Amino acid sequence: MVYPPRNTVTRRARGPLAAALGLGLWLSASLPPALLAAAADPAQPAGSRAVAAASPANRPADRPATMAADPRLDTDLYVLGPGDSLNLSFLDPSAAGVGGPISILNDGTASLALLGSVQLTGLTISQAAAWLTSLYGRLLRRPQLNLTLTTPRPMKISVLGEVDRPGLYTVSGFSDVVAAVQGAGGITQMADLRRVMLRRRLPGPGGAYKQTELNLGELLQFGNQRQNPLLFDGDVLVLARASQPMPDEVLLMGASNLSPATIDVNVIGEVKTPGRIPLRANTPLVEAILSAGGPNNWRANKGNVELVRLNRNGTATRQIFTLNYTKGVSNAFNPPLRANDTVIVHRSLYGEAVDVLNQAIVPLTQIANFWAYYNNWFSNNP
Repeated sequence: MVYPPRNTVTRRARGPLAAALGLGLWLSASLPPALLAAAADPAQPAGSRAVAAASPANRPADRPATMAADPRLDTDLYVLGPGDSLNLSFLDPSAAGVGGPISILNDGTASLALLGSVQLTGLTISQAAAWLTSLYGRLLRRPQLNLTLTTPRPMKISVLGEVDRPGLYTVSGFSDVVAAVQGAGGITQMADLRRVMLRRRLPGPGGAYKQTELNLGELLQFGNQRQNPLLFDGDVLVLARASQPMPDEVLLMGASNLSPATIDVNVIGEVKTPGRIPLRANTPLVEAILSAGGPNNWRANKGNVELVRLNRNGTATRQIFTLNYTKGVSNAFNPPLRANDTVIVHRSLYGEAVDVLNQAIVPLTQIANFWAYYNNWFSNNP
């Protein structure tokens, strides 16, 4: 198996400067001058170039993963990994038989003619091309080659935080942040769209990451597409929790395609059509009651509307509200609802009194009916 050559600088590198120095020494010693620019890949941040040429065998086992502060996403390049399919071709016609399709295996290596197993995982395509050029330069007179990606591997990303179904997801090669959030069931009512953390692995086997904060609020309000970048394999999205979401933001989230299309809410008690009702995400309390036909006249206690909410940790919260049609969306008077909320419109004193009388009158009516039947039977059968 062929790994990038060892050197003491890259093995001991702890920071971007030291790693960059190690890469420069290796490139100067191993690559022809014409290929140095391609190996350096100026479109990639310096931290990415620093770790790209190192091999997993050169990385100490106890080396911690570092976090780079570079927030740029538009300069990121595709990083090779297990499952990628590539095509290798040479400019020299006499070396055409050496090239062909390449598949990166689970261990991060690819089997190549004349070279055997070569480690490619963690390199960008241009870095891998420069590395293979240096290896074939020892065997061929004209090692200039083209390396192209034919079939990218399925991407696995993590979507965490304030989404309906956080977890690990497999997405297509051209998925963006919005598609990932939608695939995780959409945002919750407590999601802070202004604080969406994206963590991305840098090229190279060193375990370095960079992270940046996205503002999906700008995407929804102003159409800023820079806040919705394409995702790479291994990306981690974390949607922060808002301490107290503003009502206008809640309505904006509910109307956007980041929220679930519908939620199911239970509306029971003194309403005309009680039951489980599908509603738009973040529908206010008053609108949910009206969707259930509205309160029953005289029987509904409009000052005693109870909201029961189940939390993720298994607990439940109960709040009492007054049904007021003049109040806009607010957490204090007309809160937006979440999936599986239960709204209970309690009975008024009038309704309770009527029910008590019905419970008392019905047995008396049955006794009176029985007595009438008894008297009628004896009257007809003296």
